[in-house]
Amino acid sequence: MQPLGVDEPTAVGPYRLLGRLGSGGMGRVYLGRSAGGRTVAVKIVHPHFALDEEFRARFRREVEAARRVGGAWTAPVLDADPQAAVPWVATGYAAGPSLAAAVADSGALPAHSVRALGAGLAEALAAVHELGLVHRDVKPSNVLLTLDGPLLIDFGIARATDGTASLTSTGVSIGSPGYMSPEQILGKGITGAADVFSLGAVLAYAATGEPPFPGDSSAALLYKVVHEEPELGPLAGEVRELVEACLAKEPGARPAPAELARRLAPDGAARLVAGGWLPGGLVEQVSRSAVQLLNLDAADTGAEVASGPVSFSRAATVGEFGPPPVMPGVPVGGVPVDGVPVGGASAPVPPAAVPEPRDAVPQDTSPVSGDRPGKLSLSVAAASTPGEGGRGRRLSCTVALAVAGALAAVTVGSVFVFELLPGGGQDTSAGSDVPTPAAPDAGVSGAPVESDVPDRYVGTWEGKASALNGALPAGTFRLTVHKAAVGEELGTLRATDLLGLACNDVLTLKKVTAKELVVTSVGRKANHAGCNPKPHTVRITPSGDDLLYQSESDAEGNPEARLSKVDG
Repeated sequence: MQPLGVDEPTAVGPYRLLGRLGSGGMGRVYLGRSAGGRTVAVKIVHPHFALDEEFRARFRREVEAARRVGGAWTAPVLDADPQAAVPWVATGYAAGPSLAAAVADSGALPAHSVRALGAGLAEALAAVHELGLVHRDVKPSNVLLTLDGPLLIDFGIARATDGTASLTSTGVSIGSPGYMSPEQILGKGITGAADVFSLGAVLAYAATGEPPFPGDSSAALLYKVVHEEPELGPLAGEVRELVEACLAKEPGARPAPAELARRLAPDGAARLVAGGWLPGGLVEQVSRSAVQLLNLDAADTGAEVASGPVSFSRAATVGEFGPPPVMPGVPVGGVPVDGVPVGGASAPVPPAAVPEPRDAVPQDTSPVSGDRPGKLSLSVAAASTPGEGGRGRRLSCTVALAVAGALAAVTVGSVFVFELLPGGGQDTSAGSDVPTPAAPDAGVSGAPVESDVPDRYVGTWEGKASALNGALPAGTFRLTVHKAAVGEELGTLRATDLLGLACNDVLTLKKVTAKELVVTSVGRKANHAGCNPKPHTVRITPSGDDLLYQSESDAEGNPEARLSKVDG
């Protein structure tokens, strides 16, 4: 768990935030505590998704689906506000590491633990399938190991099988390489049998410490799943037979979850768990971490009281939110953890507002791989905004352009298979460090007076930004300007959204007039996938001692900012 940054909220709805558990392309996950003392995982979507109606619809449907997934072996949904300015959902906090973290840290699980694990997950899938849902992303990082048994988490990409609530776009396969079923990879019809295949791969990983389809790249993994037999190593006995049956290439040859659960635990998974199911080392880690969690308070994280709510002009609507909770103190072996608990019991949904982050100068740190979502590439307009390149507009850090069907693409290790298979096509127009030459003086008003930048513009400038004519807070803009001639690099812009994710643009001087600088802005290659990579025109105009920054990027909601000089 990471301490809260100076620009992060300290409370969401009725929950006080104690620290950040993880982040992904759809939002961030925080450890929170209710007024009554219950510890929860609070997932907040990125503010730039808040104005996209298709995302709202997805969020609302996913919350409803998650509430329906109840019973044992899943984490309950405790609270949510799909209508909040920035939508959020709170789930029960599971006291235990993910299977991925546990195996990476301590190695394969013993046989009795694998049987209890498989029986519990099979019972969970049986309950999910009875509701007409398919999980679609069963993998080690979406399985938590608690003293009370395994938990299947992250129903952010669960889909209804009747077609009425399906969120999948044509030509897009969603899941994680090495754990997806062949029919998922090939884009065929998906049924509950796909989850059974994934469960077989998870059990093989738990029992051997290695995935059944090893490979150095996503493309290699996907090919092996479709065309090759699994590598099960020392796995033997009945568990091996069941895993092989689960990993059958044909969906109809795989056992049903209920049958799988019965063969692994004739008396039920609860009986296996009740006798103690985790190895001693994991029991000690989980117990120690639970004690630390009880003692954790906001004072330990440097959190302060929340500031006022963010003001938005429209209401908003669960999807994929990034890594699952990691218990403080539980070693994770450096393995990325990419799911968070979603699922379970019904609860009232009170209206609430997300507090605005405290004003602060953002740290100048480049986005890391764990913070950036996978590249999104979609082929049809099944949602409000298709993918990048010629297929539609890209996401922006400053405004909502949610990508169709992208609910599952942000987990670490998850992919959109459409872009990995032959014919998927790569977008060669993504962000570049070399700005695209702009059309000379196209649409620029004002007569040129000089080729160099006047001294009044030079320096570092910073201020709050907004988009959609002030309707959407867009975080903090930090502009650096130096001397340049027309056609040369003028400087950079760092745009940091309300949750701390940053986009960095390179600015090239296009024209100097008596009233303004006209520049071309292009996103850097290192930006995360939520940033706009397309070249767009920006106008920089003096206003008293400040500068007005006005972007002509429809994809970002034409953000504007009044910037004050902070250096130079």
